[in-house]
Amino acid sequence: MPTAPSPARELINGTDTSGAYPVEYRFTHAKGGNRHLVVVFANFGVTDDYGWSNGVLNPVRANILWIRDRFRGMRSYYLCEGMDFSLEQSVIGVISKVMHALDLTPDRVTLWGGSKGGSAALYFGMRYGFGNIVSIVPQFLIGTYIKTVHPKTARFMLGEGAPEENVRVIDAILPDLVRSGVARQSNIYLLSSPQDEQYAEQVEPFLPLFQGYDNFNFVYSESPYITKHSEVTRRNVPFLMGLINMLADGLPPRLGLVRNGYEEPDRDTSAITAYLSDTSRDKPADLPLPVVTHPAPHSELPTDGVFFAGTAHGAVRVSLWEHGKFLGSPSVAADGTWSWRLSKPWSKGKHQVKAVAWDAAGGHTKGVVVPFTTVAGAGAAPASAIPAQPAARFEAAPTGGRPAAPAVQSPVAYEQLATPAVRFTGLARGAAQVGFRAGGTLLGGSPVAVDGRWAWDSGWPWQEGRHTVEVFAVDAAGNESPATLVPFAVAHTPAGATPYGY
Repeated sequence: MPTAPSPARELINGTDTSGAYPVEYRFTHAKGGNRHLVVVFANFGVTDDYGWSNGVLNPVRANILWIRDRFRGMRSYYLCEGMDFSLEQSVIGVISKVMHALDLTPDRVTLWGGSKGGSAALYFGMRYGFGNIVSIVPQFLIGTYIKTVHPKTARFMLGEGAPEENVRVIDAILPDLVRSGVARQSNIYLLSSPQDEQYAEQVEPFLPLFQGYDNFNFVYSESPYITKHSEVTRRNVPFLMGLINMLADGLPPRLGLVRNGYEEPDRDTSAITAYLSDTSRDKPADLPLPVVTHPAPHSELPTDGVFFAGTAHGAVRVSLWEHGKFLGSPSVAADGTWSWRLSKPWSKGKHQVKAVAWDAAGGHTKGVVVPFTTVAGAGAAPASAIPAQPAARFEAAPTGGRPAAPAVQSPVAYEQLATPAVRFTGLARGAAQVGFRAGGTLLGGSPVAVDGRWAWDSGWPWQEGRHTVEVFAVDAAGNESPATLVPFAVAHTPAGATPYGY
């Protein structure tokens, strides 16, 4: 009998615009009145730039605050743009506001992250004196790492050309912080492995700096099943889930007298409710509920023949979810129709997918749940049975000139990506939006900012192998540009390895 999925937790999405940089976040309330806050930082390559947001944290009892590392369309280690650290101040401002709205003190906060997020958790946790820090396979020499491995991030953080003096400044941020002796009372948990290709340069030389930190814990993970950086986290997920709930319950695994619990289920929550209401994008929309015409409720479908179609009059898009995990977000055509299908077969068994309609202002309806069951052996649905993605908003006008083809900055042509989460970014000056096609099928679209920048996430994991996507621009009159072809490949993921959003 299959294991029942963990109950989904309500996610509140918002943007805090009080600082120099708008900070996008997700928040979910604690279970059973737990009096703790976990702040989650993202690594490179996770969907939508929110780390650990694939449902793996559902069992955690604490309040959880995810912070998105996307500023002006770029990643930043939550630190700076062009060496301007007002970005960092905007991030710590949000953490502080949420902490105070929950009436918590820094000792009841855990900073959490892996890789890039691990560096951020260590930096923010030590610099601002939070009680618990969980840093998984971090980079200590951040400047050197981004200049070598992520040059676009290096240009954004360090400035054009990534000057060496700026590389050295960012390289010194974490080591100097540890040498200073700050946060000696914090419970620090650092996970790494000799099988991590970054270990020898990015972690091992800096471990002696923690001498004198009485509450420093180093989890040395050595296993023949670990062959690369990302697998250190994957192999330690059960341990990490146990650790995070111990921290949430006030039981850090160290010697000494500790207090258990902190549950106050009847505590006044008006302060955090007011903050979330002021900054939340989760506004109710004056829209009818979306209609799902396929699949029919309680129908039986082949695992490789599932598609979704329906209507959502007045909406601009529909988002699809299963047990709190985001699946995709198809656009709605002018006639109110929409359709979507997953790019890989579904797992066999029972499913419940929720459809939510969204308006242009970010308001949304309640979800409409469609239960269905998938079985093997029936074959894929014929192409004629699967409605094409709505293309009305991308059709060229009969008159007028054509805008220029958009410039695509990522992924670069013929790039081999190590993650199934593919994010497209670029410039399309003078355009209103950009669209994306593959094999004649419209995949989705993205609005273009005033400065010409755009970014788009498909919302689904891309299959391994080669892909070619056509990216085209559309101006305000509906004129469509020539397409820019983007060939790229998604690298093989070892069998049985699930790409956690760590």
